[in-house]
Amino acid sequence: MLKRIVVGGLSLTAAGLISIATWEGFKGEAYIPVPGDVPTIGFGHTEGVKLGQTVTVPEALNFLRNDVRVAEEAVKSCVTVPLYPHEYSAYVSLAYNIGGKAFCDSTLVRKLNAGDYRGACEEIKRWHFAGGKSLKGLVDRRAAEYRMCIGEVQ
Repeated sequence: MLKRIVVGGLSLTAAGLISIATWEGFKGEAYIPVPGDVPTIGFGHTEGVKLGQTVTVPEALNFLRNDVRVAEEAVKSCVTVPLYPHEYSAYVSLAYNIGGKAFCDSTLVRKLNAGDYRGACEEIKRWHFAGGKSLKGLVDRRAAEYRMCIGEVQ
């Protein structure tokens, strides 16, 4: 029987890590994902990135590992209820993509910490806008994160 675990005892599942890397995709040269966004490189890495910068796959994997750690720390800092590993992985993926502050300040986290697990998973689907527009790639990613959150994908 699968049991929810205190978030401090969880870590991103292999499926969660692969999901993040797959959704982010690899770009060896810095680019702007949507107009008005910050330069991005590797598997969605943004910190200190400048246009024209390049990265190798091993360097990008190091960025990914460190960025996942930051997303995990964000989830652990603001989620106060126990989670299943697949729920945790879905929330880390979301936090990785939208940033820890946006994640922690969200209605999703308020619902989750109030014990509304299903409602929190539903909130994932709301995060499909970038640059003021709904993007198909984000709609698809959020649908996958939602399926992971409710346990359809583990």
